[in-house]
Amino acid sequence: MVSNSPFANSPFARRLRLSRLHRHRADRFFIVPLDHSVTDGPITGGSRVDRLVATLAAAGTDAVVLHKGTLRHIDPSRFTDTSLIVHLSASTVHAPDPDAKYLVAGVEESLRLGADAVSVHVNLGSEDEARQVGDLAAVADACDRWNVPLLAMMYPRGPRIGDPRDPALVAHAASLAADLGADIVKTLYVGSVADMADVTSACPIPLVVVGGPREVDDDKLLAYVEDTLRGGAAGVAMGRNVFQAPDPGALAARLSAVIHGPALN
Repeated sequence: MVSNSPFANSPFARRLRLSRLHRHRADRFFIVPLDHSVTDGPITGGSRVDRLVATLAAAGTDAVVLHKGTLRHIDPSRFTDTSLIVHLSASTVHAPDPDAKYLVAGVEESLRLGADAVSVHVNLGSEDEARQVGDLAAVADACDRWNVPLLAMMYPRGPRIGDPRDPALVAHAASLAADLGADIVKTLYVGSVADMADVTSACPIPLVVVGGPREVDDDKLLAYVEDTLRGGAAGVAMGRNVFQAPDPGALAARLSAVIHGPALN
């Protein structure tokens, strides 16, 4: 880890696991969430997920996010070249409140499965916010006990949220994750490099941005990633735009080159 890392004083085991998430550069993350099938149906599940993880690992992805049961369909050797983040939260689009996320796995269980880190989803402003925030705090406590890195996926999303990309809201979501013990926070890009820089400068932990809506123009997608990095983001956690691309491996390799390449001015 770099000497000015916010994790410099963390226990050895936690720093070791965090280092596995930095496969190619000590201050950057390229994460591909593949947990969408629980929410939306079998868009990343089934037999193709093993081939997909292999492709993404070969293309320079630092980590993938998966639900526990999916691991039964993946060759463990895939994680020689990428890292495993087990996602602990779930809900489906068919629920009365799709914004209500529930814990479906735990930290100790994830360690038994071989996880390098875990992730939790919180919808700030949802009707179910109180329980989700409580779940985040409880998972953070377990992560401290077991020295497991925690990725908090924080979205301003709910009936009281006007503009989910409002910089003040996104900054609040990021600080909430940090205050409750997350090591990395995933949240929204706020629309401009300058506004994003304000958000990231106020966040004491690395911040990665979401991939956003499906973008069919790869050049526009790469420009988006470059803007997030110029705004101080530590990288991206990009799912649909990668695994729904005509050639996920080729796109992931291009994204990896940008994320792990020289610093952008």
